[in-house]
Amino acid sequence: MCSLLKLFTVRGKINVGFSPRSVLWIPANETNMNTTRHSSFFYGWVIIAVGMITGMLVYGARHSFSVFFPEILDEFGWSRGSTALMMSINVFIYGLMAPVAGTLGGRWKPKIMMPAGVILLALALIGCSFAHRLWHFYLFFGVLVPVGTALCGWPIISPALMNWFATRRGLVLGLGQMGGGFSFVYGLMAEYLIRQLGWRSAYLALAVILIAILLPLHHFVFHYHPKSKGLKAYGSEDPETEKAVKDRVISRNWTMPQMLHTYQLWLMVLSYFLFWGISCFMVLSHQIKYAEDAGYSSMFAVSVFALYGVAMLVGQFSGVMSDRIGREKTMALSSAAALVGLLSLIAVRDTSQPWLLYVYAVGFGYGAGLFSAVISAGTADMFYGKHFGTASGILLTGMGMGGCVGPWLGGYLYDISGSYDIAFMLCMACVALASVSFWIAAPRNADKLHARFLKKHPEKNPL
Repeated sequence: MCSLLKLFTVRGKINVGFSPRSVLWIPANETNMNTTRHSSFFYGWVIIAVGMITGMLVYGARHSFSVFFPEILDEFGWSRGSTALMMSINVFIYGLMAPVAGTLGGRWKPKIMMPAGVILLALALIGCSFAHRLWHFYLFFGVLVPVGTALCGWPIISPALMNWFATRRGLVLGLGQMGGGFSFVYGLMAEYLIRQLGWRSAYLALAVILIAILLPLHHFVFHYHPKSKGLKAYGSEDPETEKAVKDRVISRNWTMPQMLHTYQLWLMVLSYFLFWGISCFMVLSHQIKYAEDAGYSSMFAVSVFALYGVAMLVGQFSGVMSDRIGREKTMALSSAAALVGLLSLIAVRDTSQPWLLYVYAVGFGYGAGLFSAVISAGTADMFYGKHFGTASGILLTGMGMGGCVGPWLGGYLYDISGSYDIAFMLCMACVALASVSFWIAAPRNADKLHARFLKKHPEKNPL
């Protein structure tokens, strides 16, 4: 809580600038900076809030798939595997677009990119409302929705948060990602709209909400970098923090070839691929239908979905503990919680033990939220710099590759076996392997990582 309170205030004078020798956005020492401000409120907190709202609405459009899934199955009678494939395509395309969006965010104007993404996402949802064939859903939900999501979602928000905060990154990324947790709670809104308006009109309503809320926020409130507000990153005016940042400049001045030649980056990608790509998206795509198969009402199933989102929020906020106890230990806690949740989910057979679904929602949700915060912070530990937006996008590509497999595979395994047991046990194996991959990548050794690389390849040192 103390860490959270510290975000609201900054000490002393705030100057504009960054070190010209570093790819990190850190305060400049030059004396010609003429923009000063005195304030008791740090605008970076507003950026976190915008990120949370954006995440809730943008990713709510994707995560509400589980709510629409039973309705679409009932109307058209398609197989679960072929219908769930639209979610697989969605996550796959998102994974391809994420590094592109992350790269463009650092070169183009996010104030243009993000509204464009919102408009495209809204148009895609409108297209879903008029869909009558399976390929319509593949096009609108599978292809266009993720393109819009990447242009205005986490590939832009994550580097923006890193630009605004030089310290407390575990906490900041956890808070920023809470929008993803809220997106599952947002599923209750989707369920309500479906019950009141029907699923087609519900898609239209979600599109209107996106346009009405996000366009003004992104145009008038969002700022990709503090220099556009005449500010510098939170914590950078702390003498100790500033010295630490300067000491790391050489070891953090990554080039793209350097990052791509590290096995640590690809281990982080593998971890995201296994945990979120396969495990989370497989479970989330089918959990509502799974609960309905066990005899629960659709509203109860959606409420469990929402509880998952609340637990995910807590997990994302808990990312702050990784700043204190280390990324690896926090990742182990994340995996343990997720495994307990999945064991409870597999044990569900009928409506006699609803507490099993509650344990699933809390355990798996908390683990998934904590994982998201920790892997983002761990990646920033190792690769933050000029190309961090691209690195963050590559990380999401791993998720996309796994997401291409997870939802479809879950439906396919159900179609051939009549049960989700095999699918959910596969998810447990993926969670365990994701934790192992993260530990081997070892963000705790971030300083040594690049130092060893430069020692081996001194000619690649850009300084």
